[in-house]
Amino acid sequence: MTNNDKSRVLIFNKKLIVEGEQDKRLIPELMEANGVPWTKGKEPVYIEAYGSDEFINNKKISTRLKASELTHLGLIIDADENPKDRWQSIRNACLKVEAIQKSIDNLPEQMPETGLIINISNGTKFIKFGVWMMPDNQNRGMLETFLAYMIKDESDPLWQYAQEVVTEAKTKGAKFIDEHIDKAYIYSWLAWQKPPGRQLHNAIQEEILNPQHPKAQIFVKWFKDLYDL
Repeated sequence: MTNNDKSRVLIFNKKLIVEGEQDKRLIPELMEANGVPWTKGKEPVYIEAYGSDEFINNKKISTRLKASELTHLGLIIDADENPKDRWQSIRNACLKVEAIQKSIDNLPEQMPETGLIINISNGTKFIKFGVWMMPDNQNRGMLETFLAYMIKDESDPLWQYAQEVVTEAKTKGAKFIDEHIDKAYIYSWLAWQKPPGRQLHNAIQEEILNPQHPKAQIFVKWFKDLYDL
């Protein structure tokens, strides 16, 4: 087996499903900044981007779990405005998957603060299955809410001001929907950095955001534990 063949096996053994392209670009930067090498062609985890409503579906989860080469599968979604309902929708979908039904005792009624990781039986082997709900498995929000946790302490006054400005802009006719206010906060704050207006993954790569911030480390640990990194 060539080195390229080995890399492809590794990629397809470990899969992660995320909501969008932002997550797909950002997670490798975050993990590499926390000691996980992420070289093109030798990625430790293969990331697919789906809409969450497309993937919170027992048939699609079941199909992924039945892949013969799979050893690890993760799912990252946004909590949005109602974390409890969001978790229940995921849990209900999972409970309809035959392989996960056997692990029902390990599928909690409430989402664990540290993220979900369970071992499920798929025929003759076990698969590690995990779920993380952005931002922190407990509170409303999304990827951008999680990124706000990585704002450096010295930038807190500017961060507070960015939130005030966004809130005022909404009263003056800014057209973003209320559910996307966390996106407006973080992009406004990034617009005032040096250089201004960096993309989210660049902000981590260039340490405009702090990828080692303690509030990000619970996610980092979940990821490393899920994928045995």
